[in-house]
Amino acid sequence: MESTNSDAQKVPDAAALERLQHILDELAVLAKASGRPADSVNLIAVSKRHPLSRILSLARAGQHAFGENYVDEALEKMQAARTEDPTLSETIEWHFIGRIQSNKTRAIAEHFDWVHSVDREKIARRLSDHRPSGRAPLNCLIEVNVSGEESKGGVQPSEVRALAEAMVLLPGIALRGLMALPAPESDPSRQQAAFREVGALAAEITADLGEACQAPLDVLSMGTSGDYAAAIAAGATHVRIGTAVFGARPA
Repeated sequence: MESTNSDAQKVPDAAALERLQHILDELAVLAKASGRPADSVNLIAVSKRHPLSRILSLARAGQHAFGENYVDEALEKMQAARTEDPTLSETIEWHFIGRIQSNKTRAIAEHFDWVHSVDREKIARRLSDHRPSGRAPLNCLIEVNVSGEESKGGVQPSEVRALAEAMVLLPGIALRGLMALPAPESDPSRQQAAFREVGALAAEITADLGEACQAPLDVLSMGTSGDYAAAIAAGATHVRIGTAVFGARPA
């Protein structure tokens, strides 16, 4: 991790800020094209492997949701942010978007605001057990393996309802919706088909669970740099974009 004690690190990253504004403008256009308000799509800037100085530069410009894939890297950034700019660090919303290891659930539950990748009841229960009682419930999304890829995490669509039914009963966490990372596909219509399947599944679960949910199941975390347009057209409320905002990741 880079040092954060230099005032030079507070200089805005002009290129990143320009990319950020371009993406935000595009998300607004796509949201309106899908028949929704311009501000209805939320950007999660995927900051894995990027230095804290870039995160803070974007946070000072108003981008406050950041996605991290690796727990230890994220915890180091969180601590450094509190040291560098305590007030600004309080505005940052940290999203864990990577595969969840059982031995990392305590750290995730204690330090993150959102988790996008819950894919089994054991993990949900551990997050529930470890969430500090003085904090708001941990916002959780079920990851759906919509393309059936063996190399990826996530539950099969047929198993989502059972996991959702278990999660809504757990204290300390709040099931908020679904996340999906479909197999790469260059055809926009096929991209949309996968995302629409996830959206339909979310609607079914919301109707089935009804008042049992502690919070609205109103989140569809779908779409990355290569397919966010199709995801928004299919109803995505949150998109996870890294390189298009931050630029190439450092080696």
